[in-house]
Amino acid sequence: MRAAVLFESPGTLRIEDVSVGQVGPREVLVRVAATGLCHSDLHHLTSTYMALPMVPGHEASGVVEAVGVDVSYLAVGDHVVAACRGFCGVCEWCLSGRPVLCERAGMRRGVDEPPRLYLQDGRGCSQMGGLSTFAEQILVHENSLVRIDKDIPLDRAALLGCGVVTGIGAVLRTAQVPAGANVAVVGCGGVGLNCIQGALLAGANRIIAIDIDDDKLQLAKAFGATDVINSSVHDAVQHVLELLPGSGGVEYSFEAIGRRETCELAFALLRKGGTATVIGVYDGNIELPGMRLLEERRIQGSMFGSVDFRRDMRFYLDLYRDGRLKLDELISERISLDEISAGFDRLARGEVTRSVVLFPN
Repeated sequence: MRAAVLFESPGTLRIEDVSVGQVGPREVLVRVAATGLCHSDLHHLTSTYMALPMVPGHEASGVVEAVGVDVSYLAVGDHVVAACRGFCGVCEWCLSGRPVLCERAGMRRGVDEPPRLYLQDGRGCSQMGGLSTFAEQILVHENSLVRIDKDIPLDRAALLGCGVVTGIGAVLRTAQVPAGANVAVVGCGGVGLNCIQGALLAGANRIIAIDIDDDKLQLAKAFGATDVINSSVHDAVQHVLELLPGSGGVEYSFEAIGRRETCELAFALLRKGGTATVIGVYDGNIELPGMRLLEERRIQGSMFGSVDFRRDMRFYLDLYRDGRLKLDELISERISLDEISAGFDRLARGEVTRSVVLFPN
């Protein structure tokens, strides 16, 4: 099969012929229909902690082609969405209702087992998130997949594998924003727009979108933002205080970029007792004014929107069918696997919300 392979980081993807191993007892072979380009993938192209060579990609949909002898949840022909945070189902995190924190023991092949993916010279390829969706097929543990109804277009369904559930879940599950709250979202890319969708679903009062790109701010309005602030032109904190006189700030803020200054901004936007939720990938340090913590302002992280993937998927699909969840509008372009590097260039420049790679049937 053809796949996009990363051989060095920083580096660019190369389209290579990659072989897939035999299907194990609890593994599933999926023909990929669509996969989204995410900032998390871009992070690996510039600085990865994973062994190379690697096939990136972690947001995809497809059709089941084969199942292992011990697989009971899925059958050949099922339509599925892949989850980059699969679950083992037996650890303390899974059993306590927080499968997103699962250590995923037993979900990857051991060092003494043959790799799931390997190059033509025999070298094994690392799997990003246990998936590696920048390929025509994926071989994964069954608990990395969720079955969906066949009436959902697969290019739209692919977005449910990461960006949509990460943004909406951060609002509804991680922060648990109540109706009537005032919310600020810092960063209006794919995840930020879904934070805005989540705030709208939660019944937030004011939803304030903050970015430095006017086009993204206009798109934020279409997704439910009541107010927009270009932080390259205005002091975002002062502008929020003017929008909400006497409030002292917002009750909830969300950071969806992954930079020191935006993490600190999300905290600075809070009123007393407010909560800032950081979603963006950032591996550095941040500085916060300690005295403001004494007024019960909090900052927390969110992984994959704290989602319980198989349980929550029905909710998201029903929202889409009812017209309350925008998926079509998130897709900026549909491209081929051969165009993937150019797609990442556009993503790095902030020109797209979501590029989706489509594979031939």
